[in-house]
Amino acid sequence: MSRSSSGPEWSGDMLDRPEMMAAFTGQLRRVLSDQAEFVARIRRDAEAMWKANPPEGYGSFEAWWRHRWVTGPFGEIQELLEKASTLTFQLEARYRRGRHEIPAARQAAAQAKQAPALAGGTDFAARGDQVRSARPRAAASPDGSFMDMVRGERSA
Repeated sequence: MSRSSSGPEWSGDMLDRPEMMAAFTGQLRRVLSDQAEFVARIRRDAEAMWKANPPEGYGSFEAWWRHRWVTGPFGEIQELLEKASTLTFQLEARYRRGRHEIPAARQAAAQAKQAPALAGGTDFAARGDQVRSARPRAAASPDGSFMDMVRGERSA
């Protein structure tokens, strides 16, 4: 069976670069926010439509109950989408710390232990320079989307 690809293939190891992770979480955040806004519009329209045209034959309590029964899940879905959107910030921060900052600090500490001890106060200054150079540079958010970056990496 032949496998046709509609776009570039990617794997989880592509997220090792901080700028790729920032692009991925930014794009995911935008999609989740757009979906939350979509559900909010449907919810608003459904509530307005129900209030303007209540079904005939329902008493006021039964109409209220059915309205709540139908529109309640829209509110829950909207809240979940908004929460998922905010969790992308936590995802990016944990990833950055766990994959870049903590390993860089450990590597700098190991290099400091292996480096020959320098005389006097220059030892502290030398280790400080090593620690600063071992830290990853903060990635500016790229203009392109995550998939644009994947395409660029696959073509290179």
